[in-house]
Amino acid sequence: MSRQKTILVADIGGTNMRVALGDAARGLYALRILKNAEVADPRQPLAETIAEAKGRISSAVIALAGPVEGDEVALTNHPWRISRPALERSLDLQVVLVNDFLATAHAVPALDQEDLIPVRDGDAAADGNILVCGPGTGFGTAALIRSDGFLFGLPSEAGHMILGAMREEERELLARISTPSVPLVVEDVISGKGLAALHRALSGRKLASEAIIALAQAGDGDARSTIVAFLRFLGRIVGDLALAYDARGGVYIAGGLGLALAPFYSGSAFLDSFDQHPPYAERMKRIPIKIINHEQPALLGALQIGLARAGARRR
Repeated sequence: MSRQKTILVADIGGTNMRVALGDAARGLYALRILKNAEVADPRQPLAETIAEAKGRISSAVIALAGPVEGDEVALTNHPWRISRPALERSLDLQVVLVNDFLATAHAVPALDQEDLIPVRDGDAAADGNILVCGPGTGFGTAALIRSDGFLFGLPSEAGHMILGAMREEERELLARISTPSVPLVVEDVISGKGLAALHRALSGRKLASEAIIALAQAGDGDARSTIVAFLRFLGRIVGDLALAYDARGGVYIAGGLGLALAPFYSGSAFLDSFDQHPPYAERMKRIPIKIINHEQPALLGALQIGLARAGARRR
């Protein structure tokens, strides 16, 4: 019997850093979650996890909240720069760097039904691509593209597309958020900071996204109005991306904020905004939409990437 492949996986976002071990038999284990603000050097938690594993690790896959171009990655919403050659020298391991939402996309085939919250069941096309996107510290996007029976991951920086308005009240609202001569991009509104900015524009109150959601759940009118506006923008942008990627295989909403808003999708403007893409409204209505409810989807996806590269059977 061949020796079990143990892979070091990490998800380094704009706010938190998650580190774990994984293999084909057990999946993810030995998880550590740290605040970036409390970590002086991201290499340290990685090295500590390797030391605890006592040399059983064969490789590492690191998911990063930023575009991966070459051997050095600058995080979009944090000042860290991650160098693959420096990591390999420091950890004495082969290291693969991937975008965090690309890793999350690779997790989708490994998710169970209990890892998903349906927004709409729809009718997934067997030959349709799969879109994974959603709000957290920023707005992430990736896709799994189907071609000749294979799935290929495609990263994206769609969170930095220019955001526009469709009606006058939206233009007025975005004008209260925007800076003169600087165009708003998607994640300026569809993210944790975006939810806070919308609430401040609508109510004059400065609150964090968690507080806004808690107030909305308690019935606060301003907080509910904020979430209505947020989900209308979210549905439109996700619909745009579903068309761009021909995501008839399904849309999966990820990100901490995307999950935290799960109680509000039903009955909101989200689906109407998603579907309102003439002349394809009927086509849009057939697309399944689900919220990823797995605790660590980027780590799970990083593990799938690592196991595939190692030639191990995926879980």
